[in-house]
Amino acid sequence: MRIGTGITVSFLEVGSAAQTTNVVVLLHPWLESADAFSMMLPQLGSGLRVLVPDLRGCGDSDKPAGGYELPSLAADVVAFMDAAEAAPAILIGASSGGYVAQEVAASHPGLVAGLVLAGAPRSLQGQTPPFATQLERLSDPIDHDWAQGFVESFAPAGGVPEEFVTARLRDALAVPAGIWRESLEALIRSDPPESKMIRAPTLVVSGGRDELLDRDAGELVRDIPGARLVEYAGAGHVIHWEQPKRLARDVVAFAREVFERQ
Repeated sequence: MRIGTGITVSFLEVGSAAQTTNVVVLLHPWLESADAFSMMLPQLGSGLRVLVPDLRGCGDSDKPAGGYELPSLAADVVAFMDAAEAAPAILIGASSGGYVAQEVAASHPGLVAGLVLAGAPRSLQGQTPPFATQLERLSDPIDHDWAQGFVESFAPAGGVPEEFVTARLRDALAVPAGIWRESLEALIRSDPPESKMIRAPTLVVSGGRDELLDRDAGELVRDIPGARLVEYAGAGHVIHWEQPKRLARDVVAFAREVFERQ
């Protein structure tokens, strides 16, 4: 789909395209794709129209050299929702996808009926991760063995199906080296979302073993008016990898609650 920000976006859809109510939009993390929600989608189809775009630079969507700052990524989501006639919708964001979802909710409150933030950051500004120096040496094509180690470092041993991790490796290898660097640097230099401006009902889902963003869930609940927290005690950072069925059930229950209020 060609969208108003000038890029072409690939997406998955579950449910009827003619349905304009009970819409949810899933936003994947950095370097992943719509397929990252493949273990959740079978649980989400009943009564919902589910849209899952490949964000700029990822999957089969366009991969321009720039436009990876948080406001630009949010503008892509807004333009996608407009083109797909998918507003208002509940946004479900995993990891940095939840960062983008917050920006959309803060800047375009009329488009967002609710938020589910799974392993999402409160702020990435100035937070350079330990692996950033390794990205400086990346070149195309991305070294397969290095990328495999990088992707597998996020998956608990034995806790995620091997074929799913392999698919996330394919996602990572499909992103050019320059976009690995620019997309991370752009998120780090972006101002964080104005969380206090978010008015949509918000469910924050946190992994009890998330060592990457161990304090962010509490900060989100503190800063987003009315937000509530659910902790998955056995999960780490990538909740949609580790506990997809539980997350899908919580999304369905939250969506039912939100849409019944409208």
